Parts: sequence; C-alpha cells; structure tokens
Amino acid sequence: MRSIWNGSVSFGLVSIPVKLMNATENHTISFRQIHLADGGRIRYRKVCELDEEEVPASGTVKAYEDADGTVIPVTDEDLASLPLPTARTIEIEGFVPASAIDPLQLDSAYYLRADGVPAAKPYALLREALRRSGRVAVAKYALRGRERLGMLRVADDVIVMHGLLWPDEIRAPEGVAPDSGVTVRDAELDLADALMNTLGDADLDTLHDDYRAAVEELVAAKAAGGPVAREEAEEPGGTVIDLMAALESSVRAAKESHGQDGGNASPGEDGGVADVHPIRSGGGAGRSGRSSKRAPRTAPKKTAPKKAAPETAAKETAAKETASRTAARRTGGKEREAGGPAAKRTAPARKATSKKASAKKAASEETAAKGAAPKRTAAGRSAPERTAKKRASGGGARRRTSA
Repeated sequence: MRSIWNGSVSFGLVSIPVKLMNATENHTISFRQIHLADGGRIRYRKVCELDEEEVPASGTVKAYEDADGTVIPVTDEDLASLPLPTARTIEIEGFVPASAIDPLQLDSAYYLRADGVPAAKPYALLREALRRSGRVAVAKYALRGRERLGMLRVADDVIVMHGLLWPDEIRAPEGVAPDSGVTVRDAELDLADALMNTLGDADLDTLHDDYRAAVEELVAAKAAGGPVAREEAEEPGGTVIDLMAALESSVRAAKESHGQDGGNASPGEDGGVADVHPIRSGGGAGRSGRSSKRAPRTAPKKTAPKKAAPETAAKETAAKETASRTAARRTGGKEREAGGPAAKRTAPARKATSKKASAKKAASEETAAKGAAPKRTAAGRSAPERTAKKRASGGGARRRTSA
C-alpha cells in the first residue's frame, strides 16, 4: 500500500512519525472518449486563448480571478512561503464523543501507519488512549495545498483518520423538508416497523455494485464479439395513492424474498408480522372450533296409517284430555305470574276454595281415625263378611223348608 503523505502526529509534546495511505479505493469503470468514425483518441490539450498555442504543464501556474475579472497569479513558491504549521503535521486539537461528529462532515478516509520502529511505542500509546476513552480526536492537517479538518479513531489495531468538511461547508437544509402539515398515523408507523423487522439487519458484506457488474459483462460481450443482452428498464411507478396498501404490499414482498409466508400482513403485538387469513363462507371453523358442515337430513319414511283399537283410542283420548288440563294449568300459572285473569280472583272465591280443601282434609282424617280395615282370617275373609254369608245361607234354607 503506497503512502501519499509523510509527516507526524502531534499529541501534546509527543510526536509520532506516520505515513498516510488511502483507506478506500474507487472501482468505477473509467471510459475514454474516441472519434466514432475512426476510433481515434480524443485528448484534452491546454491552449492559450490569446495566441491559440498549446501550453505545456511547466508553463502554467495558478491564478485567482477577482470579482471584476482581474486575474492574479499565485505560484507554488508563494504558497510554500505561507506559515502553515500543519504542512507536515497532524495537529490534535482535542477530543469529543464520536456522536458529536455529524456524518455529513465525513469525507475521505486514511490509514495512519507508524513510520519506523521508534514510532511504534507512541503510536500504540495514542491508539490505546483513544480506545479506552471511547472518544475520537479532532485534528488539523494540510494536504494537496490546503488545510483540512480530520477525525482520528481506532479500527481494530489501526488508527484511522477521516477527512472532515469544515462546519461552514455544510449547507443548511432550508426548504428541503416536507410541509409541516403532513401527519403520520400510528397504523402506518406499525406497518413501517413491521416492514423494517421483516427486512432485518443489513449485511454490508453481501452488498455489491450491480451496475458495475452489468458494465463489465457488457464490455466482455463486446470484446468477444457476441450478442449483447439488453434488458428493458422498468417504468417508474405512479404516485402512491394508498400508503397503507403500499406498505402491506411491501411487507408481503419482503417476507416472500426472505423465504417467509407471504400472507396478508398486519403488525403483531411483539412487533412482528401476523398472518391474517379470510374465513370462507360455509367451510371455515365456527366459534366453538367445530366444523360448520352438517350431515344431510333424511326424510322420514311414510307408513300406511293403522286402525286404532277401541282401547287404544280411549287411551289416546284420555291422554289428550290430560294434556289439555296440563296446558290449562300452565296457562293459568303464566297468567297469574303475568297478572292475567287467573290473578283477578276475588277474596271470597279464594276463601271458598280454602274451606273445601279443609273439609276434604277433615273427612280423610275422620276415616283414618275409625280404624284400620278389619283383620282377615286365615281363609282370607273378615268376621263381618262371614256373618253376612251365614245369614244369607240360613235364610235360604228356611225358604226351602217352607216350600
């Protein structure tokens, strides 16, 4: 790795000799311009506007053009004579938390390598001090003819310096933000969170430049003289009318691309995405979890009417009368509960009914008091029954004798 600058890091009274090397590289495919008719190279030449003659690099110098058009030449010697303390020194000005640096200020990145064995000890001292403090160093340095602002931090076991833009080089975002009247609903935020959770963490190591790969394939195909595959570019979509529908579609597409179920998406309580399936009419599960399908009803078989016997007819008639009386009692009870006609009985009627019930009760008690049924003899007849029979037989004998 080739160094682009040699100098030292000034850490108080400690000086650390270092070499500056580019930490990044540009992989963009470069093109040259040619004459389409014959393939000749098109080159840029420096031509003086006054005499229209080509001027070599050694005959050119820098110049500053004033507001009134006056051109003021400034040579390299003039610039070298200026007092620039950071011409060969990275001067550390102080330390701040990494969060205090606005990412908009980040510019180019460089690796700092200790220049020689004596520089290893102070280099390691600064590296460990930065690591333990959890902060970054803010420094000034000069590179390519101008003084710049830099940030020193630790990456693995190496000190990295990021070039920073000066604060006055950051533009204020005036008129960039949307109107303040725009409101975002909670449901839209929930779907946006669900989409973020579905996409997951970005793996930067798996990302690559698709356009550069396509350009390389195009150049290789042309060099081999083969056909060039052309893909039609997708037309840009129209204005999003329904933001909720667009978010739901995005969640489904993200789930499908990640190998998950792509059903209707809705945010869950845990921040995840729940699948909602519509219930089909006539075929889904009911509330109790049982199937809503019922077995088809079978029509009852018709049989020939049978003639009812007299006893059966009498029993049926008695059963109907019993059912009628039971229904009448239930109706009367309901009417009494509802305050109907049965409830409108007068007090004398209730008293008469009570007297009849008391009389029946007294009669039954008197019958019970007269004693139990007479005892039967071993022949199975009671004494009064035998006396009545003797009298009947004796009377018959006297009637036969007189005859």
